[in-house]
Amino acid sequence: MRDAIARTLVWMLSVLPWSRRTTPGRHSSDYLADHSEPDRVSPWARPWTGPTKQEAQELFRQQAEATLELNLTQERRRAAALATMGMDYPYTYEGAPFPASAFATAKVSV
Repeated sequence: MRDAIARTLVWMLSVLPWSRRTTPGRHSSDYLADHSEPDRVSPWARPWTGPTKQEAQELFRQQAEATLELNLTQERRRAAALATMGMDYPYTYEGAPFPASAFATAKVSV
């Protein structure tokens, strides 16, 4: 019933001369032809390209630095925790003046 009433109202408004449109509506073919959007390039129009060699190298370098920094931080915390318990942690590095065997692994009594 509501649909019939709505159609009747639309027909009545279209018949009345002062309520008629003088220009085409937004959804008419004339309006769309005049206001067509420029053709957009589809992202599927060209093949997907990955990162360049330099970009990949930089990404891997940053990941390696972050991992190394995290490992060093964890190792320092572990050494500090063991030091509070009175134990030496064999913290060595390349070019260290002493080998890992120089550290005592037994608990030091005070």
